[in-house]
Formats: sequence, structure tokens, C-alpha cells
Amino acid sequence: MSPVIIHPKDQKQWNALKIIFEAMNVPFEQDESPYNPEFVARIRRSEEQIKAGKVTRVEKADLQSFLGLE
Repeated sequence: MSPVIIHPKDQKQWNALKIIFEAMNVPFEQDESPYNPEFVARIRRSEEQIKAGKVTRVEKADLQSFLGLE
């Protein structure tokens, strides 16, 4: 049988999948993430802030001023 790649969205999903795989005697392995866990947490926190609307919008005409380049 060919390998299957699964992308659980969170730890809860991963734990459920592990239980299923172990119950069915399906061999599996977990690759370590190449990213620093702290960095990943910051990115996820930022994504949640975006979803919550906690963003700063800048018009193109005001961009240089916003960046302090004027």
C-alpha cells in the first residue's frame, strides 16, 4: 500500500488520529517540523488576530508616511 500524508489542524486531531492508527495496528511516523515552535506559535497568533480584525490598514498613498520614510 502507498503512503498517505495527513495534515491534522491541531494537537486534538493528531491525538485522535494516533489512537485510531494504534487501534488498527497501522504503522505511522511523525516528522519533526523544520520550524521553531515559538515562531510557529507567533504566526498562528497573528493569523487569529487577522481573523478577529485586529489589523492596521494603510492606503498606498500613506505607506511612506506610515513607514516613517518621509
